[in-house]
Amino acid sequence: MKHSLFTLAAFLFATAAFAQPKCHDDGTVTFNYRNDSAKSVMVDVQFAGRKEMKRDANGLWSVTLGPAAPDMYPYCFIVDGVSVMDPENPLYFPNEGFKNSLLEIPSSNGALPHDILDVPHGRIEYVNYYSKSLGATNHAVVYLPPAYMQNPQKKYPVFYLISGTTDTEEVYFKVGRVNYILDNLLAKKAAKEMIVVLPYGNPNKLLVTPPAPTAPQTRFGGDVFSKDLINDLMPYVEKNYRTVNNSDHRAIGGFSRGGNQALFNGLSNLDKFSYLCSYSSFTSTDIPNVYDNAAETNKKIHLFWLGVGTDDFLYGNARDYMAFLDQKGIRSVKEFTNDKFGHTWMNAKYFLYKTLPLLFNKKASEEAMANGKPAPAATGKEAQFTPGVMARLFPRPIISPEYSEKDIVFRMKAPEAKKVLFECELLPQPIAMERDTDGVWSARMTDYVFDTFKYCFVVDGTRVADPSNMYLSPDKGFKYSVAENPRSPVGFAKQGDIPHGRTSYDLSQMEAWYMSPMPDTPTMPAFVQLIPGKDDTMESWFKVGGADAIADHLLSKGKTKPCVITTSTLEFMKQGPQMPGFKIHTLKADDYPNWPLRRRALYKLLIEIGKEPAPSFPDFGGGGGF
Repeated sequence: MKHSLFTLAAFLFATAAFAQPKCHDDGTVTFNYRNDSAKSVMVDVQFAGRKEMKRDANGLWSVTLGPAAPDMYPYCFIVDGVSVMDPENPLYFPNEGFKNSLLEIPSSNGALPHDILDVPHGRIEYVNYYSKSLGATNHAVVYLPPAYMQNPQKKYPVFYLISGTTDTEEVYFKVGRVNYILDNLLAKKAAKEMIVVLPYGNPNKLLVTPPAPTAPQTRFGGDVFSKDLINDLMPYVEKNYRTVNNSDHRAIGGFSRGGNQALFNGLSNLDKFSYLCSYSSFTSTDIPNVYDNAAETNKKIHLFWLGVGTDDFLYGNARDYMAFLDQKGIRSVKEFTNDKFGHTWMNAKYFLYKTLPLLFNKKASEEAMANGKPAPAATGKEAQFTPGVMARLFPRPIISPEYSEKDIVFRMKAPEAKKVLFECELLPQPIAMERDTDGVWSARMTDYVFDTFKYCFVVDGTRVADPSNMYLSPDKGFKYSVAENPRSPVGFAKQGDIPHGRTSYDLSQMEAWYMSPMPDTPTMPAFVQLIPGKDDTMESWFKVGGADAIADHLLSKGKTKPCVITTSTLEFMKQGPQMPGFKIHTLKADDYPNWPLRRRALYKLLIEIGKEPAPSFPDFGGGGGF
């Protein structure tokens, strides 16, 4: 998988054709937003904070800010007090709560670690696995180095990399860009080849019966995440990928809460991990047999890397933890920044870039550890992360959507709003929501309880994705929220311990590919071509259409055959040799008015495929194959 300069330029041009904002040569950025019903609009961007926008005679709100350094910055619009994603920007920040778009200010010479360059690119796979610790299906994203598919005998070390509080498993891919950072380092031979696994750090959210809203976001030991990581995810990775399974070839790291989880699990399992990385975080000072046994601990750790911004709200706690390690005689590498806006993904990417070259490289990591410096002395003015700060940053969540056996309740807090509507692709027109005394608006649906569908709120005329729902429809324009009942028989949560296929996204061709679990005996899979709708992206058939979940479910029930499902045009197969009994099954999203009907059509098609005789393997003449 390699980007040509032409393909990359075409992709970036196509994206820029409808993307906002506009970046200028002097480093300034113009934000534009069209909304005829808004009375006031601000833009909230990480390098400038909240700034008022002005409306011109044609109803376009705009403001020019900066200059800002080339990088990636989350931003949103504040429309009459309500946070709104940029409907014209295809890049967004995956998150359980807040809904931000992503501004990318490009570098002029490919100098940023995460720039998309003309180098060999690794493969991104989305995997699902049954977690006994969770009692449900969990998710992860896996990066495979560019040469992984070329040498079927080679085994690789693994880096488990965890995102922060409220982040999903996609964030280190879509915001942290670990794949491009590592691609660029590998092209320069500045890092070792490795597999990178991105777990979901808050698997409690996947439970059919979620924990109480007051349950803490972070716990030390005995939590579901730690059990799932060690007992479920790691065995899955080591069974399904070619890995070297010892402590010398495993690393663990993370940002914010993910750094906490990484350090805790790494230090608690030094028989499994010898490379530990914390980005803008710290962990418990009470881990048995670690801190009070410095000599033995130091022998087991090849790299103990800690980074934080001096302007980060976690700086005081992170510095204190570094000083604690020094006091205990435990070696570590420490790095500080002061120019990346504190607790941000600019810092997370920078720290990742600094540590990747040290992983699985004993000589480089030992040199870094030998040159590690003591923690800076405390001044008494360092910011400290207290329960009050936690409550301010992560207030008690609104539960939406909330499912029962008979209905679904949707909620949104908008105390200043005059009118809020619930809009859904299954309803002929929006319905009015009711406001309670706390300013929370709600709507109840008793139909379509087990359907998966797109919806949004309309706040005083402005469409808004549900700020409490982590699932977004990856549309080209406005991105709706997705409602899916966790009790759905064809959803992942209730599938139980069954084999799962893998979904990968080819970023050069902008195609999605799903390969179902395959039997031990060679068989030719059925090919299903899913054509996205006019407003869809390559992800839509999977993230809204549930193509992978439906296929996994039907295959586990013996109702369909092993299959490949793709959004590719499959021209290379249509023009290839004809095979007895072989055909490509095609579904067009635009032939159906909504996602429930599209999903039913796919369900029916896969069952029909299960009744067909299996085609024989083709002879591609020259060993092309699959």
